[in-house]
Amino acid sequence: MRAHYRAEGLVEADLAAHPMDQFARWFKQAAQASVQGMVYEPNAMVVSTADAEGRPSSRTVLLKQYDEQGFVFYTNYDSRKARELSENPYVSLLFPWHPMARQVIVTGTARRTGRDETAAYFRTRPHGSQLGAWASAQSSVISSRDELDAAYEELSARYSEGEQVPVPPHWGGFRIAPQTVEFWQGRENRLHDRLRYVVEPDGSWRAERLSP
Repeated sequence: MRAHYRAEGLVEADLAAHPMDQFARWFKQAAQASVQGMVYEPNAMVVSTADAEGRPSSRTVLLKQYDEQGFVFYTNYDSRKARELSENPYVSLLFPWHPMARQVIVTGTARRTGRDETAAYFRTRPHGSQLGAWASAQSSVISSRDELDAAYEELSARYSEGEQVPVPPHWGGFRIAPQTVEFWQGRENRLHDRLRYVVEPDGSWRAERLSP
């Protein structure tokens, strides 16, 4: 099972000065590819964490915001990933845009978003998703699907459509401050382009090329 990539290359002269500006360029192109049916959920990213003993775990979550400060996603703070981030803030993100023969790989550190920022985002979620944040004790063991559905139905009866749902105290965001951001472009003969930004002690960024 082998695909031969023949996409255009990525050269240093074409890189933006800041990795988040370069990410914005590629994300825009991935979003356009999504409209064309090529990429499914371009904001889907694999989040890899590790516990205090270094045992890793990964899962796919949705990117909800990005800016010069980093990448933001939201979760239950009692979930496995949140517990692991409280023990070990180092994290890796992977954007797998396979139909475009592209990946973006981020390493950095996570910190919680402020409650005001969390509340502002929570208000933008669909009503059902707001209820779901309360109904699910994420990563905990439950007896059956019926238990989850019953919790959701109880909340749905308590907070009808259009009624404000309070922000769960155990729910919020993480902002990943990047330390490295790699842009991976597939090329033929497995001679892929890999250009990586690395943050310097003074906060500036340098770019380097990695062998494929």
